[in-house]
Amino acid sequence: MNDARVIEGDTDPTRAACIGSLRERLEEIYGRERGAALLPVLCEIADEARTAIIAQERAGRPRAPGPQQWSERDVAIITYANTLQVAGEAPLGTLRRFLRDHLAGLASTVHVLPFYPWSSDDGFAVIDYYGVEPSLGTWADVEALAEDFAVMADLVINHVSRESLWFIDFVSDRDPGRNYFITAPRETDVSAVVRPRATPLLVPIHTYRGLRHVWATFSDDQIDLDFSNPDVMAEIVRVLCFLLRNGSRVLRLDAVAYLWKELGTTCIHHPNTHRVVRALRNISDLVCDPQSDPVVLITETNVPHQENVSYFGSGDEAHMVYQFALAPLTLHALVTGHSRVFMRWLEDLEDPPAGCTFFNFTASHDGIGLRPAEGLLLDDEVDMLVDHVRAMGGFVSMRSTVGGGERPYEVNVSLFDVLAGTIEGGVDAFQVARFLVSQIIMLSLRGVPALYIHSLLATGNDLAGVERTGRTRSINRPQLDLADVEADLVDASTARQQVFEALTRVLRVRQGEEAFSPDAPQTVRVISDALVTFRRGEGAAAVFVIVNVTDMIRTVDAELRRDLAIEAEQVDLLGGKHLQAGHPLRIEPYAALWLKAAQG
Repeated sequence: MNDARVIEGDTDPTRAACIGSLRERLEEIYGRERGAALLPVLCEIADEARTAIIAQERAGRPRAPGPQQWSERDVAIITYANTLQVAGEAPLGTLRRFLRDHLAGLASTVHVLPFYPWSSDDGFAVIDYYGVEPSLGTWADVEALAEDFAVMADLVINHVSRESLWFIDFVSDRDPGRNYFITAPRETDVSAVVRPRATPLLVPIHTYRGLRHVWATFSDDQIDLDFSNPDVMAEIVRVLCFLLRNGSRVLRLDAVAYLWKELGTTCIHHPNTHRVVRALRNISDLVCDPQSDPVVLITETNVPHQENVSYFGSGDEAHMVYQFALAPLTLHALVTGHSRVFMRWLEDLEDPPAGCTFFNFTASHDGIGLRPAEGLLLDDEVDMLVDHVRAMGGFVSMRSTVGGGERPYEVNVSLFDVLAGTIEGGVDAFQVARFLVSQIIMLSLRGVPALYIHSLLATGNDLAGVERTGRTRSINRPQLDLADVEADLVDASTARQQVFEALTRVLRVRQGEEAFSPDAPQTVRVISDALVTFRRGEGAAAVFVIVNVTDMIRTVDAELRRDLAIEAEQVDLLGGKHLQAGHPLRIEPYAALWLKAAQG
């Protein structure tokens, strides 16, 4: 396949249109000549992967939550491969067994955080995209997991480890990696560059060509790739196709917002970054049929909300974007006891483009990002959250601002522990209830919900992990002995059992209600600063969600019920109770109602 004109003569009109779109993107990024030269290279990589996948296709592969297939049954679990451990057993096998035993039928997707050989940042400094870290298992373990769940894998797209072969090539001045990285003189003015870290951007490296300064957005062990080199684009497409061939169907584009660098700009959300995302979507559609075997692209952009949703494009970029504002705003509502900011954000939240949705989460392996709250929370409200996190045993990470200042970037804390109390009263008796409603809010909103495994397991702050590693993010990344976890899950006196049992029960209820499909409408109704209130779905299938974010009993009187069109007899799907018409609704402290019209 050496001639782009032959490629575009493909007899399949859908495929031909996809190739035509890819060609446009490549020519926009690299110019007509270089873009046209790159097109057949990428198409050949995609065709080889497609041929291999067809040859190995297994009947009954779990469906990925793509636009043609996602539903109220879609729930993702976020976890490291080695979060659960059994002596002498490959952690990927342990993870599969736990998920099959406890979450089969309740979760559709598992996001296994980077499982490649790595040198730092708990996997996000990748040494070899084509390997599995031997201490975790093998590619056979990844493929076995993909037999039970749609596997979401990280395409760590912005940077690689300084121990990677590509970077060793750079240091040694040899192909192919000698021109894969960005260099600049030490004195280059980079003050306009927007960054998530306060470390130096240009890192000195001794090479065969002398001392060079390389671009490192995140750390001196995570060296940024130079996507202005078409060969780098081809390498990343090879990695993408390799992941698809090995069972992944959901790809998380890690730190993608920082991908394209151009001095004189902020080097974040560059137009060419968006074009690269569109091109990767074209490639994935060439490899796997978007109707029958969809590939889902998720962009990870921990930035203010409007910047974040820009990665939907016109419905032609990411299928999902992380709902980053949800975590800090949920935390704010529950520790302040008022929902004003949360509800104002929810009112202003625009529907995603057709074929796109949000990836909703309140906790993950990272901290709770504060940049997404910019423009939503005032600086003193952010500072109040930071103070509360510290009071609950957590930490704050800083970032550099344009001009050389610093502001809080994220708070590092277990979500379960940070919800042990409020800004007013410190630790109280409502920890489990407050935590559960934080998850019910997330599970109710439009989009595909994602539960961090440590949220399911009510894991607290791992201060010993922070002391051991020296990294504040370790507070929320502990490894657990599976035997201890299993013992807790059958002991009703433990918070772990109470939270896990309650959340799995909510998941069972949720998957039977079409109102919670990612495509079901969401209508916001503001009625009180003490409540989060909105309706999902329409007609007889609609579910009205009411969440009390305070430590006091709240009521919705009969007149307000009529105004909200929930005056008829309702069933609380969560409590299993019938609520008579004409009576006020009573909402206990930190409780949630899912109200649906009673049938018959």
